[in-house]
Amino acid sequence: QVQLVESGGGSVQAGGSLKLSCAASGYTLRGNCMAWFRQTPGKEREGVASIDSDGITIYTDSVKGRFTISQDNAKNTLYLQMTTLKPEDTAMYYCAADPWLPHCMDYTERIGYWGQGTQVTVSS
Repeated sequence: QVQLVESGGGSVQAGGSLKLSCAASGYTLRGNCMAWFRQTPGKEREGVASIDSDGITIYTDSVKGRFTISQDNAKNTLYLQMTTLKPEDTAMYYCAADPWLPHCMDYTERIGYWGQGTQVTVSS
């Protein structure tokens, strides 16, 4: 019954912006494990941003100041606003959540819910 569906990916020029959405169904987005990850072929999955139930956010150094993670409880949706995009941001982006884990980034291998991914491509 639980499903996370990402949308908002696409192709943009360097310096552009995209806003990714992760709509949840069969699951209420709450708790401390709510995050965005990204992965490119041949590279390890990278935690991009996370937000907990208190609204505290954590970002990987490469996106600090450019990306913003947020949630809309009324819409049961997680967002990732990406600005000043760089070619190195090109990746498949996944949203993730878990009702039990205290921190997504500390227990990546144990996260229960994952979206199908949305492709972000940034050209020079």
